[in-house]
Amino acid sequence: MKQYAVIDPSTNQTISTYPLASDSDIQDAIDAAQSAYQGFAKQTTVAERAALMTRAADLYLERKDELAQIIAREMGKPIEQSIGEVEFSADILRYYADKGPEFLADEEIDTEGGARAFVRRQGLGVLLGIMPWNFPYYQVARFAGPNLVAGNTIILKHAEQCPESALAIEQIFKDAGFPEGAYVNVFADHDQIGTIIADPRVQGVSLTGSERAGAAIAEQAGRHLKKVVLELGGSDVFLVLDTNDIDSAVDMAVAGRLENSGQACNGSKRIVVLDKYYDEFSEKFIAAMKALKWGPATEDGIDLGPLSSAKAAELLGAQVAQAVEQGAVLNMGSTTADGCFFAPTVLSDVTPDMNAYHEELFGPVAVLYKVASDDEAIALANSSAYGLGSVVICEDTDRAIEVGTRLDVGMVFINGVGLDAPYLPFGGVKRSGFGRELGRFGIEEFLNKKIFAFGE
Repeated sequence: MKQYAVIDPSTNQTISTYPLASDSDIQDAIDAAQSAYQGFAKQTTVAERAALMTRAADLYLERKDELAQIIAREMGKPIEQSIGEVEFSADILRYYADKGPEFLADEEIDTEGGARAFVRRQGLGVLLGIMPWNFPYYQVARFAGPNLVAGNTIILKHAEQCPESALAIEQIFKDAGFPEGAYVNVFADHDQIGTIIADPRVQGVSLTGSERAGAAIAEQAGRHLKKVVLELGGSDVFLVLDTNDIDSAVDMAVAGRLENSGQACNGSKRIVVLDKYYDEFSEKFIAAMKALKWGPATEDGIDLGPLSSAKAAELLGAQVAQAVEQGAVLNMGSTTADGCFFAPTVLSDVTPDMNAYHEELFGPVAVLYKVASDDEAIALANSSAYGLGSVVICEDTDRAIEVGTRLDVGMVFINGVGLDAPYLPFGGVKRSGFGRELGRFGIEEFLNKKIFAFGE
C-alpha cells in the first residue's frame, strides 16, 4: 500500500490521492493523543465532554449533504443511504452525549460491614480505532462517541479508500471544540499500526474488519497486553419459521440482504425457510430481487449501488462461480461483475461440501435453504463459523425467543430487520469477534472501573 486514494466505484476513476503518514507523523499523533488524555480528558467532567459531543452531533446534521456525497464517491453507497448513515451517526453521538453522565456515574457497592465502597468509571487513555470502508461514519461514531465522552482519546486509522471521510470526521470533532489530540486521524500503513499498538501509552484497540485483520490485530495487541474489541465478519441467517404474511417476510428478507448493496457484516446472507413456505417464498423472493433498481451511487431512487471496488466485485464473482461449479443452482443473477457492479443473485442447493456454505458473501448474493423443522434450522444456522446476528420470522414470539436462545449469535431480531439503534448493543461470538459496541455495553469496553473502599 503506497497511498490512500478515492476511487469512485460508480466510474472506477481515481478522484484523489493522499500520502501515507511518516513515522514521525505517527509519533506526533501518539504524543498529541497522550497529551490530550493527560490534560483535556482527565481535567474535564463527563458533562463537559458530553456537551462537546452534542455539538459534534449537530455538525454531522449541518453537513450531512456534503458528508453523504463523500462516501457515495468513496465506496459507492447510494446517496439516500449515505444521508441515512450520517443521520444515524449523529444519533449515536447524541445518545452518548445524553446518556454518558448516567452511564459513567459512580456506582455504590453494598458491603457486609456497612463501610462505604463505590466504583468510579474513568477512561483508560489513548485508544487506537481501525475502521472499515463499508460504513465510514457509523463505524467511527460507535467507537469514538462513547470513548470520547468516557475520557479516552482516539487515534483513528480509517480504510485506505476513505481518506476524505476520515478527514471530514476529524474536522467535525475539532470544530465541535475537542482539543488537539483528542481525536487524531492517521493515514497509517500496516507496520505503523503495529508501532502504535506497541507504544505503552496506547491502552486499547478496536477493529471492525475481516477475520484475517482481526486475528492479526489481536495477536499484536495480546503481545503487548492491550485490551481489544473485534467486530468481524458474519454469515447471518434469516429464519422463516411461521408467518401469515409471506409477502412481508419476503420484503424483510430482501431488505436484510441488500442493506448497503449487500455489504453489511450483519446482512441476512443465508435465507432459511421452513419447507411448507419454501416454494412460495423462493418464487416471490427471486421476483423481488429481479425487480430491484441498481445504478450509480449518486442516482436517486436506486436500491443498489456498485460494490466498493472492482476487486471486491471480482472476488464475489469468483465465489459465485465456484459455488455453481461445485453444484449450486444459480436461480438468477451472475457469476461475473461489470466493473464494480454486481447483479442481484440468488443461489440454492448449497451444501456443506461447497466453499460457499462456509464463506461470507459480501455483496448482493443470497443463498436459499429449505429445512423441515426448527431443529434443522437451528443446526444449519449454528454450523457457520460466524456468530454475529440473526432474524427470526415467527408469529409465536415465545417460540421465536426459544429458537433465538439456541442460536450461537450475538443478536436476534424477531419479526423485523434493520432494528439497529444507538441503545442496542452490537456484536457477535465465535469468528465474528468479541466485545460490544453501542448501548451501555459500548461505553463499558474501555473503562477503568476503579474501586474506592473505605475503612470503618
